[in-house]
Amino acid sequence: MVERVIATPATLELIELLRAKHGPHLFFHQSGGCCDNSAANCYIEGELTIGPGDVQLGTIGGLPFYMSVSQFAYWKHTQLIIDVIETHGGGTFSLEGPEGKAFLTRSRVFTDAELATLRTSEPG
Repeated sequence: MVERVIATPATLELIELLRAKHGPHLFFHQSGGCCDNSAANCYIEGELTIGPGDVQLGTIGGLPFYMSVSQFAYWKHTQLIIDVIETHGGGTFSLEGPEGKAFLTRSRVFTDAELATLRTSEPG
């Protein structure tokens, strides 16, 4: 099965830490830029409204992962790979900031075969 979003082992480890600290009701939303720096942000349910302008790309670490419909139009040909980097915190609205870490979105272009498979199940 081709997945639109995947997580590195470091990401899965950080998700477990955040789940232990903040509870099980967490989710991700890929920001579109500006002050929250085009990153995968992790929130507690209710901190950010998910609406008809968002699509769920999949799950990572058992948590739903969303992106805006307009942003998906640009990224639908790529697989998002969510990783973790060390940072000094701040500059993010995401839960991992106080941990001295930040989620980082990497990507790779899908192959033609993967795209053909994905077209049958495009989100939104």
